Amino acid sequence: MARDAIVSAAVTDDLRAVIADAGIVENTDLIARILATGVGLGLDGASRLDLKITTAALTEMRAAFRHFAPYAGVPKVTIFGSARTRPDDPVYLAAARVAEALAGSGWLVVTGAGPGIMQAAAEGAGSERSLGVSIRLPFEERPNAVIAENARNVAMKYFFTRKLMLVKESHGFVCVPGGFGTLDELFELLTLQQTGKAEPTPIVLLDKPGGTFWRGLERFVHEQLAGSGLISADDFDRLLLTDSVDEAAAAVTGFWRNYDSLRWIGDRLVLRLKATPTDAEVDALNDQFASLLESGGIERTGPLRAEADDEARATLPRLVLRLNPVHVGSLYRLIRAINALPSAPQGPARAA
Repeated sequence: MARDAIVSAAVTDDLRAVIADAGIVENTDLIARILATGVGLGLDGASRLDLKITTAALTEMRAAFRHFAPYAGVPKVTIFGSARTRPDDPVYLAAARVAEALAGSGWLVVTGAGPGIMQAAAEGAGSERSLGVSIRLPFEERPNAVIAENARNVAMKYFFTRKLMLVKESHGFVCVPGGFGTLDELFELLTLQQTGKAEPTPIVLLDKPGGTFWRGLERFVHEQLAGSGLISADDFDRLLLTDSVDEAAAAVTGFWRNYDSLRWIGDRLVLRLKATPTDAEVDALNDQFASLLESGGIERTGPLRAEADDEARATLPRLVLRLNPVHVGSLYRLIRAINALPSAPQGPARAA
């Protein structure tokens, strides 16, 4: 520790000089931490393999951030599914149709850029409304033709960096039947939502007409996971299981009908809305969700002082509450209730 501190102090000025010479003027503290972490890896004597993993991951993340940056203000939905699904499979058609519906509502469709369901979704959305995050694999090396048409793809070596981007950038998710990869992506989404590590987002499990794939998973979750006390009985309720393309698309867009975003300020949770709820509606929310609160009640308010840096949302009405951290995974129920308020905007909705 002493050696680290001495060397760190000695190179601090050099790191700052490098940042200044590069012309970087914003977020210099975070850039300095990234550089200092690299120096720290050298001090730790990290193996060449560890350094290669770190370098590749950081390089991929930079490429992905640049890939998505031009579309920062556009709502995105990620569609997960199997690379093995054939074009004549009804699930393929369902994925294409839900992508087409969401693209028609102004959304960008994000996929893993491969064949199967990924190609179906890209075909449905069209090349102008599709973005890809592909993985370099021996049997899946190139993005599908739709994504490749406009070169709107970024290729990744690691699944964990690819998954980060597929999840981080999206305001909604549609999963269609798939194998290990699809289930891995679904359960990561559920884990992030359950633990509060990610903001609530709509998650839809879409099957072919009359399909039972997701119903089988639902039975397993209720009988084995909830039945054994490994998850809460209502954890799976945050999902919509459907074989209706229209219902799937409406669930994604409808999640953002009134709810805009959230922010933690100390122990207070601030929910930003699109429409101001009435006194009676706030009272009803307090009655319905009293069990989720640590103390006090749900209160209507304007922007808090700590939100002064978020000018884009300064005019939005707020609900403020002290949420019991144990119930952070139940936020989706409160958001659904907010979207169902009579004061909520009607008609098509999209993420902020």
